[in-house]
Amino acid sequence: MHAAKIISEEPLDNKDAKWIRLKRIHYTDQDGKHRLWESVERTTRKDSGIDGVAVLALLRSKTNAFPLSTVIIEQYRPPLDSIVVELPAGLIDAGETAEAAAIRELKEETGYDADMTTEPESSPIVVSDPGMTNANMKLVIVSVLLEDKLETPVPHLDDGEHIITRVVELDQLDDELKAYDKKGFVVDARLSHFATGYAMAKRISSGAFP
Repeated sequence: MHAAKIISEEPLDNKDAKWIRLKRIHYTDQDGKHRLWESVERTTRKDSGIDGVAVLALLRSKTNAFPLSTVIIEQYRPPLDSIVVELPAGLIDAGETAEAAAIRELKEETGYDADMTTEPESSPIVVSDPGMTNANMKLVIVSVLLEDKLETPVPHLDDGEHIITRVVELDQLDDELKAYDKKGFVVDARLSHFATGYAMAKRISSGAFP
């Protein structure tokens, strides 16, 4: 398989764009002064008012055959011309809830089935880069309960999707992401923030910050 790479770039006019559009915002600031702002927004937002979801899957074994873990993915992202390490994620379809989208995307991108006996937990609507875009999302936490040992199911990828899945112990996630960085991968901010917060919580609970 060939390595993905950028072969050319050119400016994109809004009339030719399928997924996004640029716009100029006119607004008045707190001093009453008229100002301009350049922004980009998705054209795919449906009636839910939410663009997409990221999925934090908590993998557990009924026999405790492996530690509490999560699944992350490696995916080439053209805007960065790099492989990005991130949580499974995707856009919300018309008539779909964030929770339903998360369960669907988890199955498609990783092959794992959510444990439907455990209700998914959703964050409030959050944003990642409000200085550039109004794009928003929800983080949905789902449970994946395996019978015994760790399984690696086959993803159900769309045409053109090339995703590598990895299961990582939650206790090792922060270190794993730092190792990815040293190897030249780009780590998604949302995943990095979760891993940092998880590691920080462990340090605080151990008394590292009295």
